[in-house]
Amino acid sequence: MTTPHLPGRLGNPDSTLATDPRSDPRMVAAMAPVGLAERTPPQPVGLDTPLEQLHEFNTMSEAGFDMMFSMFSSALPPVEGVERTVEVIRGIDGNDITLYLHRPAGTTSATGTMPGVLHLHGGGMTILEASGAGYQRWRDLLAATGMVVCGVEFRNASGKLGPHPFPAGLNDCTSALLWFGEQRSRLGVSHIVVSGESGGGNLTLATTLKAKRDGHLDLIAGVYAQCPYISNAYESPTPELTSLHENDGYFLSCEQMAVMAMLYDPTRDSATNPLAWPYHAPIDELVGLPPHIISVNELDPLRDEGLAYYRKLAAAGVRVVARTVNGTCHAGDCLFEAAMPDVTHATIRDIKSFADSL
Repeated sequence: MTTPHLPGRLGNPDSTLATDPRSDPRMVAAMAPVGLAERTPPQPVGLDTPLEQLHEFNTMSEAGFDMMFSMFSSALPPVEGVERTVEVIRGIDGNDITLYLHRPAGTTSATGTMPGVLHLHGGGMTILEASGAGYQRWRDLLAATGMVVCGVEFRNASGKLGPHPFPAGLNDCTSALLWFGEQRSRLGVSHIVVSGESGGGNLTLATTLKAKRDGHLDLIAGVYAQCPYISNAYESPTPELTSLHENDGYFLSCEQMAVMAMLYDPTRDSATNPLAWPYHAPIDELVGLPPHIISVNELDPLRDEGLAYYRKLAAAGVRVVARTVNGTCHAGDCLFEAAMPDVTHATIRDIKSFADSL
């Protein structure tokens, strides 16, 4: 039954990104050749599947995402005027962590300081790599605006860099923050913004909460979280997170996200731990945090949990802004630069403007 006045699948259970009138047509055209504009198909695994099989399925999914993201960026020209270097540091858990540094070509600490961005990549904390072509390009785009960008190859809960469930990845992001803070003078960094999308949005917010608990919040001047995956409400979506119903199956499905959440916390001991799922942070824990921007996508199942976190931050007295990128699916402003360069570059400019304002 169709209820035209309600958006997405609330109004029409058969709605897809291809048929939803809110979708940017350029995004639909980019997604259609690989079937992403249609409903996400049912998964052959579920929460009752043995953990070993879930890891096998997730590793196969990771390969598919890698191929797809590389395809989206392969036709784009290189970003000019950016230098890349690699550092390997020892993490707080005793493991090695690879960091990818991007900066404007020809700049050094002697030429003056500039904002730094600690970038934490997406993948639901379970898949994908900072070394991926799409994430390298994202860091290049940020660096080309006049910033030093540090991408973190944190341990994943599954896939090629797994299995290392919570809190392994978070500890690696914390290690990278501590290192970046210590190296500000050498790198010519004036202050640090922590930023990431999707699972990286989760880790962005969790790294900030952990910094407050651990007493090094002074290292973070600002936080820019995109489409954060933070509620852990995917197995039984709650009514107040309307977008989990409205946009379910639009590029992401609750079924898919519930499996990734299980891999991140297999024992479920941290189901409402704010360091694992920042949505559950009480307002008093948010008091005193640095300025935030929460950026969400209109057609994303995760939209409303990001906006709910924004409202918590505002209630805690944090300087916070929310923005919604209309017409786009989950992380659409990151993924579809070739099809929608103005949308991607608007987000890049916003991150730069935010960093400069701090």
